[in-house]
Amino acid sequence: MNIKRIAFIEPNTPGRHVFSKIRIPRLGALLLATIMRDRGYETRVFLEDLAPPDWSWIEQSDLLCISAITNTAQRSYAIADRFVKLGMPVIMGGAHPSFLPEEALEHADYVVRQEGDESLPELVSFLGGGAPPLDAIRGISYKKDGRFVHNPQRPFISELLNVPSPDFSLAHGWRPGDVYPVSSSRGCPFQCRFCSVIQMFGKRYRFRSVQATLGDLKALSGIGGTVFFVDDNFAANKTRTKEILRGMIAEGIRMRWSAQARVDVAKDPELLRLMADAGCSKLFIGFESINPRTLELYNKKQDLQEIKACIRALAEHGIGIHGMFVLGADTDDVETIRETADFARVLGRGTLQLMMLTPYPGTPIYEEFEKEGRLLHKNWLKYDGLNVVYRPALMEPEALHLETLKGLRKFYSLRYILSQAAAFDLYHAAIGLYGWNAVRLAIKNARNYLEEAVRGGMASQFPSRDAHPFQHAAGPQH
Repeated sequence: MNIKRIAFIEPNTPGRHVFSKIRIPRLGALLLATIMRDRGYETRVFLEDLAPPDWSWIEQSDLLCISAITNTAQRSYAIADRFVKLGMPVIMGGAHPSFLPEEALEHADYVVRQEGDESLPELVSFLGGGAPPLDAIRGISYKKDGRFVHNPQRPFISELLNVPSPDFSLAHGWRPGDVYPVSSSRGCPFQCRFCSVIQMFGKRYRFRSVQATLGDLKALSGIGGTVFFVDDNFAANKTRTKEILRGMIAEGIRMRWSAQARVDVAKDPELLRLMADAGCSKLFIGFESINPRTLELYNKKQDLQEIKACIRALAEHGIGIHGMFVLGADTDDVETIRETADFARVLGRGTLQLMMLTPYPGTPIYEEFEKEGRLLHKNWLKYDGLNVVYRPALMEPEALHLETLKGLRKFYSLRYILSQAAAFDLYHAAIGLYGWNAVRLAIKNARNYLEEAVRGGMASQFPSRDAHPFQHAAGPQH
C-alpha cells in the first residue's frame, strides 16, 4: 500500500477529577509523529485532552496510530474499531497495549510494544511495501492465521543522542501558553512495585545531551507557557542536572518549569539553589507514604524523616511542592489514610495528590493481585488512581475509596481556597476551587460506583469489535 499521510491520536483521559485541571500531554505520539515526519511522511497529532480531533483529516489518512494508557484503553479501542471497519490499518502503542498486546489486537492490526522510535518506522516501511519483513521487526505483535505473534523484544535505545526534539506544531489545536512536556531522560532503577516505568523504559537511566535539552528549552522559552519535565526523576544524575540549570541561567532561558524528583533532591542545597535561580516553580515529589512499613513494601528506599526534610528544604528555597501519596498497600489501614491526610497539611500552599494504589498491567502489583484473585474488575476506565479496583488487605474496598476522597476534601477545603486568595495566589486558589468541586462530585458518585464494583460485580472486559459502535465522532466525551 502507498502510505503518505499518518494520523496519530492520544485519546482523552476520562472523567473530571482534582488532578485534571491542568492537562499535560504525553510525549509518545508527538515524538513518533516527528520521527515519521522527518522520514518524509505527512503527519499530524490529535491530543483529545487539548482539542477535538479533525476526524475528516484522520479519515483521509493512510494509517492511524493510537497511543493508549490503561484508563484510555476503552476509548482507544472504540476509535480503533471504527477505523478498522473503514479499512484503514491501525497500529496501537503505549503502556497498556505494550503489556496486554493480545487484548489490543482484538481491535487493532498491530501493536508496537514499549519504545517505538525504531519499531514504528520499520513497521510503516513494511506496510508500504519495503523492508524489513514483518517477522524481522523487533518489538511488535500482530495476528497471523488466527494466532497471536509476538516478535522478540527490541533492546532499549542505548543512548538518546539521536532522538529528535518533538515538533509541537504537529499537534492539532496546540496553543501558546499550554504546558509543554520535555523529556531529557528515560528509565528508572528504583523498582517501585506499583510503577511500570522499568517495564516500559528499562531500569537504566538514559539521557539526552545537555546541549540538546537546552536547545529544547531555548526554543520553548520564546513561545510562552510553562515546561514540565516528564523524566521519572529529573535529578537522577545531579551533576548533569546542574549543568542544565547553569546553562539555563547563563543563556538567559527564562521560564517557569516543574519536574518530578525524589526526596533525595533535598540533600543537595546547591542543586535546590540552582533550581530556584533557573525558574523552578514546583517539584512533584513521590512521597508515597508516611507508613514506614509501606515505604519498605513499595521499595521506595526513603523514610519519613527524609520526607520531612525534603518539605522543609524546598520551602526554604521558595520551590513549591506537589506531594504525591499512594494509599492502600497491604500494610495500610484506615488510620494510615487519615494520618496521611493530616500530615499533608504541612505542604501548606502546595498541592496534594492522594491516589489509591492501582494495579496497572505491567506492574508487579498487577501480577500479584491477579494471581491472588484480588482484582474487583478489569474495567480499565476506572484504573485511574481515584477508584478502588482491588481488595485491600487491612480494610474494605469501600473504606479505601471513601477515606481517600475524604482526605482530598480535607486538604482542598474552603479554608485552603481562602488562604490562597488571601495571599494573592490566584493560581492555587483556582486549583483549590477546582479540587473542592471535583472531590464533592466524586464523593457524591462514589456510592453508585462501589455498589456496582464491589457488591454487584462490574463488567470485567469490553465488548468485542463488532459489539459496540464508535460513540464519539463529534469529539471527546466525559
